[in-house]
Amino acid sequence: MYFVDRSVAVIKPKAPFLNWLNAVPDNDMIDLSLDALRADCTVLLLPEFDEPEDAISHIDELYEQIFRMELASWYEDEDLWPKDMSLKTFWEWFDVEVHSTLLDTVDADIMNSPASPV
Repeated sequence: MYFVDRSVAVIKPKAPFLNWLNAVPDNDMIDLSLDALRADCTVLLLPEFDEPEDAISHIDELYEQIFRMELASWYEDEDLWPKDMSLKTFWEWFDVEVHSTLLDTVDADIMNSPASPV
């Protein structure tokens, strides 16, 4: 195992995100629960931070990109997205768990590829 010089943030949808999903016209997701939605979440690698508040400030700087990525993972049509995508709304729609220790258990190079542009 190897220590990785990064922190991680887990982006977990909250009830308002589920409410938006359920309100999208022609939604065919039957019985999607918040627990199911939060079971497999986006994880972001962040720079190492000494203080959790610094990691949260970093998320604040990236919130619009993260918000758009989370919405696009369900619906690419931006007309279906909420009109209010402010920082305040981001924090109402998502919990963010920050973790300072990241270990790589694979003895192979990490393959990088750019995230889909949103």
